[in-house]
Amino acid sequence: MNSLQKQQALADLITNGEKDKAVKLLAEWSRESSFKEVIFTILEPMLVVWGKLWMQGQLSLAHGYLSGKVAEEFYLLASKDEAFNSSVADSKGTVVLGNIEDDFHPLGRRLVHIYAKAAGWHIIDLENDVPAEVFVDKAIENNADIIAVSAMMFTTAKNIAKVRTELDKHSLSSKIKLAVGGAVFKLRPQLVTELGADGTADTAIEAPDLFDRLLLQR
Repeated sequence: MNSLQKQQALADLITNGEKDKAVKLLAEWSRESSFKEVIFTILEPMLVVWGKLWMQGQLSLAHGYLSGKVAEEFYLLASKDEAFNSSVADSKGTVVLGNIEDDFHPLGRRLVHIYAKAAGWHIIDLENDVPAEVFVDKAIENNADIIAVSAMMFTTAKNIAKVRTELDKHSLSSKIKLAVGGAVFKLRPQLVTELGADGTADTAIEAPDLFDRLLLQR
């Protein structure tokens, strides 16, 4: 099978709810080539298409969630592979990543971690419910280039403004860029500016490109 046929085979398994078979198939293809090749020629292109379908209302939330779980489990396998780890050496810069205070929706953040690391970014994942001052303290401690904050709902997204306040307080707004993401920013794009962020990405797959652009703005 060529890459397009493999993408379709993977999509069919996920559509049918066969998560474990999908992960197993990705692993088999990786043994035939490499984890990195499978991520960038099969898994990522399929997820890009599915992301567009979801944005157009043509894909269910359940299928979107399941595709994310497949990506997450497959990356856990890849992260244990020595050849894969050596091929994605952290070289571009450092991102401090996490869900903002009071937010406990990890899937999007985990996918950003997957794709940004695969693209060559060093990721410091603070996980869920991270206060603004912790984001900034960790960014200073690790000489980070970007703080990337995820929020699912408007009620929690409002807390991201505190991250900008902390950056301003430390005179770091020109040195450390603030990226945001999550469903709320698709519904209310104006929030990006209102909360003082420097940019957003519609999908986790697009996050590495956003980080690249923000790095050039420093």
